[in-house]
Amino acid sequence: MPDGLLLGGLALLLGTTVLIWTATGLAGLLAHGSWPEGVSFTRTPMAIRDLAADPRDLAAAWPGVDPSHLSGYGLFWGLFIGQLLILAVLTVFAVGTVTRARAVRAARRSHRTQEAAPSGTDVRPLPAQAPPVEEESADPAAPSAPISAPAVERVAEPVPAGPVDAGTDPVVPGSQAGDEETAVPQARIQDAPGAVLVATSDTALWAATKDARAKLGPVHLFDPGQLCDTPDRLRWSPHHGCADRATAASRAAALLAPLRSSRPIDAEMHSAAETLLRCWLHAAALDDRPFREVHRWAIAKTTPADPVQTLRTHPKASPGAAGELEATLTGHPERRRHATELVRRALSPLSQLHVRNACTAARADRVALESFIDETGTLYVVGEDPELMPILNALAQSVVEHGRRVAARSSPGRLGPPLTAVLQLPL
Repeated sequence: MPDGLLLGGLALLLGTTVLIWTATGLAGLLAHGSWPEGVSFTRTPMAIRDLAADPRDLAAAWPGVDPSHLSGYGLFWGLFIGQLLILAVLTVFAVGTVTRARAVRAARRSHRTQEAAPSGTDVRPLPAQAPPVEEESADPAAPSAPISAPAVERVAEPVPAGPVDAGTDPVVPGSQAGDEETAVPQARIQDAPGAVLVATSDTALWAATKDARAKLGPVHLFDPGQLCDTPDRLRWSPHHGCADRATAASRAAALLAPLRSSRPIDAEMHSAAETLLRCWLHAAALDDRPFREVHRWAIAKTTPADPVQTLRTHPKASPGAAGELEATLTGHPERRRHATELVRRALSPLSQLHVRNACTAARADRVALESFIDETGTLYVVGEDPELMPILNALAQSVVEHGRRVAARSSPGRLGPPLTAVLQLPL
């Protein structure tokens, strides 16, 4: 039996006993001017049993009390019901007061956190590695050496689209304005020979290019904010693949990247938040739990025990992960509080039902996401709500990392044709 149910039953019995005792005494006091002699708290449980058999016979319920000192059953039950109503009103008032007080404290903490955060120009997402791509060589006979792909820098301004080739400089913001900002990415998307990743807040870009891209391969849309007018949306679980420690670490960093502060004083807090989120993602993936469980752990009022237990007992858990999580949860209280608050901010969109559904992937969604590069497909990652940026950024980086793995498995060690990345998220 759950402890809460047991305690609730005991509280109900004790409360009923107190109400019956006080109702009997107060009824006698009002009817005869004095508390009936013999009406004691220790005798009340037996009186309750007799009243349950005959609610009108107070004298039988209290055999040790002179019947002339007791009131009628109407006054007794009226006082009992009145006490119940008073308790109900006081309970509702207390619950409302506590809830409002907690909401005010949470709003103040959120306001202080926002004031302490740097301006939007200082928030920089974690650079994601672009997949290795095929580059043309002037000498066909020249041996090809392994080439590492450059990082793709996500910036707050629209980024020009195009294949990310090895040996080139990182992508930087262009100087387009007006219609040119839309026309150039649209042309690059439509002319791309291989798979395309489009991360944008512009739904018009999706509407203008999806039909042309559908002729080359499957078109998928990850739209947790439901901005696009279509019921056909891809779902993605942010903890997918996090049974691997390295994947969990990169996923946690990507989820927290849009919230990263450039101030050195916040480095320890951000590191603790990454450790918390990495361990929770790792535990959820190992235990095959839905992503909403990670959100539940983050918003829990008390320290969740499930992830620690999973990391300690699961045979595939990363060595030392349980100790890292416990050390972070039991470490410096202020740092733990700020780290937990940062994770809550990153996962706050999951309080909305449509976002939770978008982050609950089925097997078909996972297969579609893993195969779209090989099938010359197109993935649109669409969103404009700043709260959704952690999830959108994590998916974009996950796709780029998947492209690197696909390239590593191929015989030439590169993608051919290359993956084209159009990155326009307002990070």
